[in-house]
Amino acid sequence: MQTSENIHPDKQLSLGDQDKLWTPGAITDVKVFEEGAYIFETEKAAIMLQPVNEHIIRVKLMTASERSLKTTLAVQQEAFSSIPAELQDNESSYTLKLPAASVVIHKQNACIDVYNENGELVSSDVGLYSTARGKYGCRKQNEKHSHIYGLGEKTSFLDKAGEKYDMWNSDVFDPHVPEIECLYVSIPFFIHFNYEKAPYGIFLDNPGRTSFDFRSSAETYSFEVQSGELDYYVILGSSVKDIVSRYSSLTGRMDLPPAWAIGYHQSRYSYMSQEEVIALAHTFKEKHIPVDAIHLDIHYMDEYRVFTFDPKRFPNPRKMLDELNELGIRIVPIVDPGVKKDPDYKQYQDGIHNDYFCKKIEGDLFFGDVWPGKSAFPDFTEEEVRQWWGEQHRYYTELGIHGIWNDMNEPAVFNETKTMDLDVVHRNDGDPRTHGELHNLYGMLMSMATQQGLKEQLSGSRPFVLTRAGYAGVQKYAATWTGDNRSFWEHLAMSIPMVLNLGLSGQPFAGPDIGGFAHHASPELLARWTQAGVFFPYCRNHSVLDSIRQEPWAFGEEVEKICQTYIRMRYQFMPYLYTQFYEAHKTGLPIMRPLLMEYPEDRNVYNLCDQFLVGTDLLVAPILRPSTTARAVYLPAGEWIDYWTNEHYEGGQNILADAPLDRLPLYIRAGAVIPTLMSDEWKPQLKEGAVVKHVLYAAKAGSQLSSQWYEDDANTYDYEQGSSNLMQFTAAFEQASLALDVRYSAKGLPNQRDTVEIEIKGLPFEPTQITVGEGDAGGSCEWNYDAEKRSIVLLLTNDFDAAHMVIS
Repeated sequence: MQTSENIHPDKQLSLGDQDKLWTPGAITDVKVFEEGAYIFETEKAAIMLQPVNEHIIRVKLMTASERSLKTTLAVQQEAFSSIPAELQDNESSYTLKLPAASVVIHKQNACIDVYNENGELVSSDVGLYSTARGKYGCRKQNEKHSHIYGLGEKTSFLDKAGEKYDMWNSDVFDPHVPEIECLYVSIPFFIHFNYEKAPYGIFLDNPGRTSFDFRSSAETYSFEVQSGELDYYVILGSSVKDIVSRYSSLTGRMDLPPAWAIGYHQSRYSYMSQEEVIALAHTFKEKHIPVDAIHLDIHYMDEYRVFTFDPKRFPNPRKMLDELNELGIRIVPIVDPGVKKDPDYKQYQDGIHNDYFCKKIEGDLFFGDVWPGKSAFPDFTEEEVRQWWGEQHRYYTELGIHGIWNDMNEPAVFNETKTMDLDVVHRNDGDPRTHGELHNLYGMLMSMATQQGLKEQLSGSRPFVLTRAGYAGVQKYAATWTGDNRSFWEHLAMSIPMVLNLGLSGQPFAGPDIGGFAHHASPELLARWTQAGVFFPYCRNHSVLDSIRQEPWAFGEEVEKICQTYIRMRYQFMPYLYTQFYEAHKTGLPIMRPLLMEYPEDRNVYNLCDQFLVGTDLLVAPILRPSTTARAVYLPAGEWIDYWTNEHYEGGQNILADAPLDRLPLYIRAGAVIPTLMSDEWKPQLKEGAVVKHVLYAAKAGSQLSSQWYEDDANTYDYEQGSSNLMQFTAAFEQASLALDVRYSAKGLPNQRDTVEIEIKGLPFEPTQITVGEGDAGGSCEWNYDAEKRSIVLLLTNDFDAAHMVIS
């Protein structure tokens, strides 16, 4: 808890400390370095320009004598490609001409201007500098109408203009409030957006403490590093989508998760025994509430030793797992990095014998107190250590476990600094660095080791890893949740911009603890949070040990029914959600999106973060305050349909949505085709034979819209060899007709069902005939029209590659 001591005058920096005491000076020489990089020697340093590809330029300030192109593990080396480049020597500057950009570096002060392919000045330096405390930084021009997005896991609103943040992975149990500058995940990437010009992104690849200041000046902003090198990438594009997709190509994209991982998860700190876990699973089944995973927090372990089960609380884990497997439920156990100091403990013995643990420069082991007491920490910066750590998970996979939850991996330590000593030296695969230089990488590297170990052991099945801490590129290995939130309405509201900005920062698979982790949920809060939470990419209910229970049935029949309805709704939308995960895997675009991503011309949405999109077609507007039964919803351009009433609304306006406790305001984009899982089973699966209905929401005459549906086996990596199907829907709406085209743009799987069922809702005319294009679907199309509902159901035999139909 902070007190007034924290604002002691001696702790505050004077303005003089921020003066620019150092600049690199004028350019004195230039030479071409290896792999197409250009080194501009200056009076006091050197600056490297390295084209990564047509749209990304790397800028690196080199203050030491070493000239290296080495990157952190966050950067995908395959992102670098050889492209045509021409260096022009002008009177006062050098210009590096690239196919889709030009970079001008001024000879007098080494300031850099970046122009896009249209010749538009996109990014302009004020200058490089160093502060009195030796922090190297870069100051760039800002504009009046600039908006800032991304920056990973941060509190407050969507737009980060006017804010200042540090990147330093931190275990924060204090209530998360807008002024917190550091949380568990550090992604030093942001998008600069201005409706008057093209957007761009900046990725500062430094895993030590870094700072981003959009507050101190209206005309400029700055970013700086506390240790290591100032190494950043400028990412160009014509839209926010371009920037996010290209950034994710640089730092990597997520694998497709198994379908069970995007179902509903239930957790508590902790479920205390094998009997309690089994009873919990049976309660879900008896109450017909679907659940895919139950998480085991630290009490499942033997005195908090990782890779163990407590022999009294969990005497027969294999029996428990077999029983849960029959119910279709996975177990996801927590695994922390701290290895208990115990000479009789196998993992501790291995780590000592093989020199796998973190050490000080003098050679002494670093020990820190965490849950098991005095503990050693694996040095995940070494590939050999990561392989060893991954192999330890065979203990779990041989029991049938396919998912692991990484926690406390900032790393959190119970000491004054709350983390590992900064003078620990990581061996870093032959390039030693202090913990102060690599701190933010630690959690991601742990998740990397976990995911790669599971992948090797699961015989082709996809693993699931959840991590609390991470760095840029964490999306390649794990999902993230937003840590120790509270059962506050404010935290429900804040979870939306937090997850939206994580998505804009390349991490599509994220979500908060539904109901809040600490404090005490109320019945109304749990109902409203569950309604919102089932539309977040990651969906888990989790609560602390001393809180009121908040399982879906904890507050009586009314709230239980609401939670059941919405959790089942997540499964009904599973084919649509899974398709969004496919798009995230292919393009890096987020699953849960701010409206600005799809409607960048609409100034009303630039800081709109109390509602969101799932993909392009679902608009979710949760209730975020108690005792509220109506709310304003902003509908962007186009036509939108109330999910509950089928009422059509013209976009570009605010409407008042009716929202009694059992209703979440939810809208469908007119013209969208929503693949829906139809089943009366308590937990349907995405598998062969599952009934999928494609619901097309009719749009007004003159509209032409498209949607897609992706499917594979939802469990293995066979999709990487093309074992998947992608079905495209295109619709053209006229006053008295509808032209519908259905085709497989990729078909690598045998037909998973005999028919394709399409329901068209809200037809503005009564159909009398359906004409199927010659040769399409063998001419076979059955249909049934419900005049009262203005709905038509089509049944196509699934033996076609393309079918074109005209309904009139």
